[in-house]
Amino acid sequence: MTAMKSSARARSGRHTARHAEPSGAPTPFDNKPVERLWVEYKKKPSQELRNFFMEKYLHLVKYNAERIYARLPDEVDIEDLMSAGLFGLMDAIDAFDLERKVKFETYCAPRIRGAILDELRSMDWVPRLVRHRTSRVEQARQKVEMESGQRATDDDIARRLNIEQDEFLKYKRDSAAVGVTSITRRAFNSDGGRELREIDIIKDDNQGDPIHDVQRKDIKEMMTKGLTRAERLIVILYYYEGMTMKEIGATLDLSESRVSQMHSSILARLKAQMQHRMRELEPTG
Repeated sequence: MTAMKSSARARSGRHTARHAEPSGAPTPFDNKPVERLWVEYKKKPSQELRNFFMEKYLHLVKYNAERIYARLPDEVDIEDLMSAGLFGLMDAIDAFDLERKVKFETYCAPRIRGAILDELRSMDWVPRLVRHRTSRVEQARQKVEMESGQRATDDDIARRLNIEQDEFLKYKRDSAAVGVTSITRRAFNSDGGRELREIDIIKDDNQGDPIHDVQRKDIKEMMTKGLTRAERLIVILYYYEGMTMKEIGATLDLSESRVSQMHSSILARLKAQMQHRMRELEPTG
């Protein structure tokens, strides 16, 4: 139920962020002093006056969202930050206390930033305990290296944190948490000016290399050329299929020692052939 409410709140916030730009249309509150409007709102809150305040102070949401967004990765959407900031502004309007004698701009700024940071924490897949431990380990490492001028060891960091070795191993494991990045984020610009994303340059280990496959086929044909069927099978099963001499013997109905003997004979002939054809394999100038 909480997740559903949070999701609905986020959708509502994104809708608000897209449509919360000042309308520019005149309102009955434009010519009244803002101090008097606050007094009226606190005495008798109204949706119209609340919307007026939302539009009046919307620039503070945008300002704080843009400042925080400038330090974040590309995959974070500024509209999400704006949505969270709007909720912070709403809460600040409802909770503003005239008795404190402070300007609303001064009061609402921390509320807006806090709402945005809370949204970022909820988007973070790493638990806060892990982030805390990561920060402690990194701070200890920096202090040790600044004082000693040398690379900090695990023992140095554990002593600085004043924890046992077993506990430090937990800290170290947590502090090495894997980061997450979006495959659609920008990687770099190509020479042609086209923007390349991570998905465009990520390596696919499952995809075969056609050049390597052709070279492997050529070497296989060269190695097995001039061999009998049994000798050719020994080469293929041993070097390409990874079978043992005993397994090859069972497959070809030969003894293990006979397979080993034939293998040694094949290698001797291949070595002689390779030495004879060495010039053919040398790169041409």
